[in-house]
Amino acid sequence: MTTSPSATAQSIAQLNTEETIVSKSLTQRALSRLSRDKLTLTALAVLIFLTVMAFLAPVFESALEVSYTKTNIREKFAPICIPALNVGGDCNPKHILGTDDLGRDVFVRLLYAGQVSLSIGFFAAILSLAIGITLGVVTGFYGGVIDDFINWVITTLNSVPTLFLLLIISAVILRNPDLARGIFGGPFALIIILGLLGWTGTTRLVRGETLSIREREYILSARALGASPTRIMFVHIVPNVFSIVIIVLASDIGGLILAEAALSFLGIGVKVPTPSWGNMLTDAQTYFTMGLHLVILPGLLIFITVLCLFIIGDGLRDAFDPTSTD
Repeated sequence: MTTSPSATAQSIAQLNTEETIVSKSLTQRALSRLSRDKLTLTALAVLIFLTVMAFLAPVFESALEVSYTKTNIREKFAPICIPALNVGGDCNPKHILGTDDLGRDVFVRLLYAGQVSLSIGFFAAILSLAIGITLGVVTGFYGGVIDDFINWVITTLNSVPTLFLLLIISAVILRNPDLARGIFGGPFALIIILGLLGWTGTTRLVRGETLSIREREYILSARALGASPTRIMFVHIVPNVFSIVIIVLASDIGGLILAEAALSFLGIGVKVPTPSWGNMLTDAQTYFTMGLHLVILPGLLIFITVLCLFIIGDGLRDAFDPTSTD
């Protein structure tokens, strides 16, 4: 049986129509990988839960009729009290996680402390990323004297121990009563200090990517069409380093929360009565034998939060890996 040429052409045309290949962008492939990464999604869910709980602190404070600042010496070192689970025995059910050395409710203080610690980590990371991205793109795009100068600044800053710089800044700013009463009082000072000292790694990373991107065809086409350097840098280059920035952001927030806890241990972190997970953990070490929960709970929250952030950063790195074939 012979097949006519017209029938053969029709079947070929039909075959080509059915086998249309749909390509996906890097972002679409990354989101597809993330949707299958159960560990990263679990870490993200836990982090969102802790963040929402922290910023709902006033709601829990009102519902439990307790205060994170009001002291009550008669109820100091009250144990964890969860009657529904038969935890704590005969205790005050308003104080779910007990009280501290001054009789303040630990549960609500942990939530308010979470607001402070998470805010310091997030906003300090945003500040350092903003500086790092700007300097990295500018130095990578222009090169020359600007690149040499920024690299000299980075090398100089990295040659001085970060802890030493923090101690100096603390002596100048945080210990100065006039400055402490101004905009540098409270957690805002730590956000500025940590943000201004944490941009060097991001700058080097973005600079390296910019050196590669600036030689690609679409950048040369934009130059040929008369696009300004500013437009090329912040419209064509910055979006292409966004995936790297997201990964760095997740890791930086975790590192900065640990930095806040370490600075509180050294006495140059967030000052009481403003609670943070770092200073709650530091203050509780004195009462280790009288209130073990005062040490375990803030330390556990720091551990869980930082672990979730590092897992998310690792998951994002794998998802945005352009060499991945899955």
